[in-house]
Amino acid sequence: MQSYEYKLVPAPKKAKRARGAKTVPDRFARTLTDVINAEAAEGWEYLRAESLPVEEKKSMLSATAERYFSVLVFRRDIRPTGRPIPSRAANRYDLAEEPEVMKPRTVPAVPLDD
Repeated sequence: MQSYEYKLVPAPKKAKRARGAKTVPDRFARTLTDVINAEAAEGWEYLRAESLPVEEKKSMLSATAERYFSVLVFRRDIRPTGRPIPSRAANRYDLAEEPEVMKPRTVPAVPLDD
């Protein structure tokens, strides 16, 4: 079973100015690239973008309105060793070589003094 932690980051709403990016789509793509690369530098893997509904009240007396916000979804592995976890279907006895932790330990015999 995979063990991940997830992080949601609000998607940028405005494209930042960037050298060499002349059109709005180019600037927006560069802005998204910068956000994704910043998270990747901290070990987060980009998964997807989602648009999710949020109920919002403008004031105490007003009715609630539903708005959609875009978020970027990231994940990272939280397993302590970083080694892949074998699937449940894999039988540990099918391995060509027994892992180090599975080898029996030999303990030298200690004579008991009577």
